Amino acid sequence: MPPRTVQKAAEPDAVLVSQDVLSRLKGDILDGHYAPGARLRFADLQRAYGAGIGTLREALSHLLPEGLVELDANRGFRVAAISAEDLRDVSALHTEFEQRAIRESVRHGDDAWEAGLVLAFHRLSKIERLSREERQARSSEWLAAHRDFHRALVAACPSRWLLRLRAQMYDHMERYRLVSQRHRPIGPSKRWEHEAIHDAALARDADRAAELLGTHLDETTDTVLRHAPQFMPPP
Repeated sequence: MPPRTVQKAAEPDAVLVSQDVLSRLKGDILDGHYAPGARLRFADLQRAYGAGIGTLREALSHLLPEGLVELDANRGFRVAAISAEDLRDVSALHTEFEQRAIRESVRHGDDAWEAGLVLAFHRLSKIERLSREERQARSSEWLAAHRDFHRALVAACPSRWLLRLRAQMYDHMERYRLVSQRHRPIGPSKRWEHEAIHDAALARDADRAAELLGTHLDETTDTVLRHAPQFMPPP
């Protein structure tokens, strides 16, 4: 009688594990869990993500061309540094890509795009209507809703390359936005700015939507430079 075949427990798919680690590590860098310039030691990362050095090295290698991590000669990886000069560079590109993308999105958007934008704005505005204390307590929820709203604005843009570049610049600006939040006093809600952009987009006024969006983004950059002392330009 032939020996019985023993069924082994299914092992996690290596590709899925690698993607999960990459997603979690990138998220932790973007939300400030790892500070700009911080060393990314493999021993610490292994404990945090339960992954082997090979998987972690692959994830870090994916983040290198995105500019979120840097490679120190003979010292391994570290989170990319930030500076006022870098902020101005990233901000200029971010604004350009966002404005180009929203113009194309408004011109090409269909009913499904409109519905997605209305839903994303509704979710964001629910948080932005809260008191200052409640908004502060739900800051991580606001960040997610804010990202979804800005993504919904440009979702109908037909250029995949433009959307990729725009998403990369958004990620880099998110790092500066978090730095700003740690240094500036909590101000009024951005609800009315977001509502004006939302209304212009739904009215199919591409130029007006792009103008309002540009002003909105420039104000964010100015706020970072004004309230984060270590990034203030020299007098």
